[in-house]
Amino acid sequence: MTPRSHHGTVELRPGYTVLDATGTPVDRATEVHYTLEGGFAHLRLPGTDTVQVVSAPAVQRLTHRD
Repeated sequence: MTPRSHHGTVELRPGYTVLDATGTPVDRATEVHYTLEGGFAHLRLPGTDTVQVVSAPAVQRLTHRD
């Protein structure tokens, strides 16, 4: 099964961060492209050309529109 990509908001639990386009650690980001696969969230934040991977327990909330 191919993971489905979504576009929305990601909020991480306290103590977890990813890097935004300026290299600043953030725990919430909007306009994120993400997929869930094998217990991990693969996140591409706006303005970045890399995918950052966090474990599923690091994720507080994911939102997207269908």
